[in-house]
Amino acid sequence: MPRMELGFPGPLRDQLVAAVLSGAKTTTTGLRIGYDVDGEPLPVAGERRVVVDSADSPVAVIEIVGVRVLRLADVDLRHAVDEGEGDESVAQWRAGHERFWHSPEVLAELPGGFRVDDDTMVVALRFDRVW
Repeated sequence: MPRMELGFPGPLRDQLVAAVLSGAKTTTTGLRIGYDVDGEPLPVAGERRVVVDSADSPVAVIEIVGVRVLRLADVDLRHAVDEGEGDESVAQWRAGHERFWHSPEVLAELPGGFRVDDDTMVVALRFDRVW
């Protein structure tokens, strides 16, 4: 079964995994370019993934129930709130995601000079925890 790694190992992943386990997190967002760089196909509805924690241990299984590829500027409030990170507006959600996507760890995996903007394509996943 494919793995779902939320963020990088450490405090952020621990926070995101806790949100999945509590049921607060039912969506997540990735950069479309990240799938291209990794040569990874986009997830599809019905696919199941194993969520791993910072110790690389399986902690949950999710089933993807929705996949949308859209411009960053088109992410809606429901998706942002359902990420379970406490964001109350799309602007707040976007600021946090831009900090992550512009982090040295993410930028090291992407083509030089990459920066997100309104037209950056993202992959918005909705999922149910099934285990």
